[in-house]
Amino acid sequence: MAGSVRRAVAAWVLVGVLSVAHEARSQAPSAGVVENPCPPPLERPGALNRDLEMMLDPSKTSADPAPSRPQDTQAYYDELGRRAASDWPNLCRYRDDNLAVRGRAPHRPRVVFIGDSITEFWSVADPLFFDADVIDRGISGQTTSQMLVRFRADVVALRPAVVHIMAGTNDIAGNSGPMTLADIENNIMSMVEIARANGIKVVLGSVPPADAFSWRPGVAPAGTIRSLNDWLIAYAEETGATYVDYYTPLATPSGALRSDFSQDGVHPNRAGYAVMEPLARKAVSMALGIPVGRGR
Repeated sequence: MAGSVRRAVAAWVLVGVLSVAHEARSQAPSAGVVENPCPPPLERPGALNRDLEMMLDPSKTSADPAPSRPQDTQAYYDELGRRAASDWPNLCRYRDDNLAVRGRAPHRPRVVFIGDSITEFWSVADPLFFDADVIDRGISGQTTSQMLVRFRADVVALRPAVVHIMAGTNDIAGNSGPMTLADIENNIMSMVEIARANGIKVVLGSVPPADAFSWRPGVAPAGTIRSLNDWLIAYAEETGATYVDYYTPLATPSGALRSDFSQDGVHPNRAGYAVMEPLARKAVSMALGIPVGRGR
């Protein structure tokens, strides 16, 4: 069953490699300016929700023997693939949610978390950490290039006091094609500079450990992750951003993600997120100057 969870999660990420998610674009015009380019959201098949829950809670891998990806989910994946072609950064994913947040004016969120599936799944694993003040804007499979394109819509337009940026896993995996470490760093620097120009304080999360990617056989990411995290530490010190180290408590000596904190070696399970959550609260609180998360 653990193998089926790994395959299911790989499918999630491969969908993300195409830069797709639930609310990406589909039947919009192929060109031209329109008022709303986004189609109605797709309903995610229940099997995918079950797969995610199994990944987050290892005890459920033996409690549910059903196959992780039944045939009736194929149409869902096919439609997501079609939608990706016209919305590479997935601006449609949070468009409606962002309008709702902006409609709450003058209330503004304290914190926006932007990232990939590790950020996206966090709000599923630990929903009490996310609310009207702490907003999740993670999208599975995304690289820093895609996050940079949507940074203004998904972060700046919401006018948060703090942004938490955790990115780089999928760049290292090559989800948007080959790139250099400098390319990844440039994208992160651009997001930080945009945030600071708009009066938003920055928390930079380390890239979590991993020594293999199931959807990218042959890639050995552990050393590159360490190098990127070393750069993040130095850049945070240089710019006055707050760095939060998720890597150290989650990693084995070889740079893998500890098996008690993950089912697939890349994504934390609930135990892993339980380690990350107080570190995130502390880092965001340092940047913000007030408590964030449970007990606030």
